[in-house]
Amino acid sequence: MSQKQRTGVTFKQYTLKNIDEILQLQELTEDQRFELEVVAQVFPFKTNQYVVDELIDWRNIPQDPIYQLTFPQRGMLSEQEYTRIAEILRGGNASGEELAKAVNEIRYNLNPHPAGQMEMNVPVLDGERIEGVQHKYDETALFFPQAGQTCHAYCTFCFRWAQFVGIDELRFAAPNMDRFVRYLKQHPEITDVLITGGDPMVMNAKMLRKVIEPLLDPALEHLQNIRIGTKSLAYWPHKYLDDRDAPEVLETLAAVVMAGKHLAIMAHFNHHRELDPPIVAEAAQRLQDIGAVIRTQSPLIRHINDDPKVWQEMWKRQVHLGMVPYYMFVERDTGARDYFAVPLAEAYEIYRESIRNVSGLARTARGPSMSATPGKVEIQGIAEVGNEKFFVLRMIQARNSDWVQRPFFARFDPEATWLNHLVPAFGESEQFFDSQLKVGERAGISGAIRM
Repeated sequence: MSQKQRTGVTFKQYTLKNIDEILQLQELTEDQRFELEVVAQVFPFKTNQYVVDELIDWRNIPQDPIYQLTFPQRGMLSEQEYTRIAEILRGGNASGEELAKAVNEIRYNLNPHPAGQMEMNVPVLDGERIEGVQHKYDETALFFPQAGQTCHAYCTFCFRWAQFVGIDELRFAAPNMDRFVRYLKQHPEITDVLITGGDPMVMNAKMLRKVIEPLLDPALEHLQNIRIGTKSLAYWPHKYLDDRDAPEVLETLAAVVMAGKHLAIMAHFNHHRELDPPIVAEAAQRLQDIGAVIRTQSPLIRHINDDPKVWQEMWKRQVHLGMVPYYMFVERDTGARDYFAVPLAEAYEIYRESIRNVSGLARTARGPSMSATPGKVEIQGIAEVGNEKFFVLRMIQARNSDWVQRPFFARFDPEATWLNHLVPAFGESEQFFDSQLKVGERAGISGAIRM
C-alpha cells in the first residue's frame, strides 16, 4: 500500500462492469468473486483506484476492515436471499425480469428508509413536499443536491444505500436550491444546514457553488452553520489537492467563512487505516487553512471497527490532525444490519473502553447514539438497581426539543441492537415520548413535532 507519485493523478472508478480489472490482480477465489457478484445485485457497489491501492491490504482478504467496508460480503444477505439470487445468476438470467423482481423484493424488505425519513422528515412549502430536503430537528435542515447523490466509493454498511440502487421513489434529491431557500427564509429557527447525500463533495466546483452561494444570502442571517457530510477525506483526499478544480473548490468553501458563517466538514472515518496515507493530513490542512472545522463520525460496525483499540487509535490520530471527534453511531436498522450490527450492550462497553483511554481532547465524541424515529438516543450507561440491570438513555437531539436531555430507562437486553428492541423499565408500558410520537406518525407530520 505504498503512496504513489501524485503527478497527473486521475480518479478511476470500479463497478461490477469493470471489477475484473481489480480482481484479476488479486488472489481472490472463484467462490469469492461469485459471492461478490451475487450480493452486489442487491447492494450498490463502487470503489476507486485510491481505495484499492492505498487502503485495502490485499494480503488479508476477506478479513481486512477496508475490504469489508467497500466490497459486498456474502453475510450481508440471508442464506435464503443469497440462494435465490445465486440460482438466478447460475441459470444465466443475470439481466432478466426474474432477477430484477427478486432483487427489488429483497430491497424493499430491508427497511430502505428508516426512522420516518420519508413519512415524517420531508417539509412542506405551499402545500407541497420539498423534494430533496429533510427537517427533523428544529435547528437543522438537510439538503440533498441532485448532483451529489453518489459517492467516490460506496460503504457496505451505508444506511443511505437506497439512494444508489436506481429506484427513483427511494431517492432524496433536490434539482435546485429555489424552494429550499424559500423554506429557509420562512423558518428563522433553522441555524444549521447539512449538505448531504450521497456525498456532496463528488460535485465539481461549479455545481458546489450553485449549492453554497444561495446559503450566503444576507436574508438568511439566521443561518449560522453550514455542514458538509463527506467521506472524501478518506476515499478521495485528492479532491482538495490535485483535482483540476481543487483551488476553486477551496475558494467556494472559503466563501462560507468569509461570509461570517461556521463551516463544518462532517468527515466520515470508519477505521484509523483511512488516516494512514500522508495525503489525508495534507488535505485536512488545506481545509483547516480556509477556516473549516473538521468533525469526525462513524457508526460502530461489526467486522470493521468493533474493537475499542480501533476507536482509541482513530480518535487520537484525528485529534493530532486537528480534527474533532464528534459521534459514535449505532448501525442503523436498515440494509445489511444483521451482518454489521453490534448489540447495544456491547456497543456501550466498546465506547466506554475507548473513551476512557483517550485524553479529554478526544472525549468530544458522543455515543453510542441511535438516530431513531424520536431523535438521537444516546446510551449513557448500564445501571444496576437491586438485582436488575437497566439501560440509561437520553436524547441528544429530538423531534420535540422538550425531549432533549431527559433521562429514561429500558430493561437490559444483551441481544438488543436498536431502540425498538428495548422494553421500558420499572413496569412502564411506554416511554415518555411514545404517545406524542404516535400522534405525529398517524398525522404523517413533517419535520419536528411541535405541540
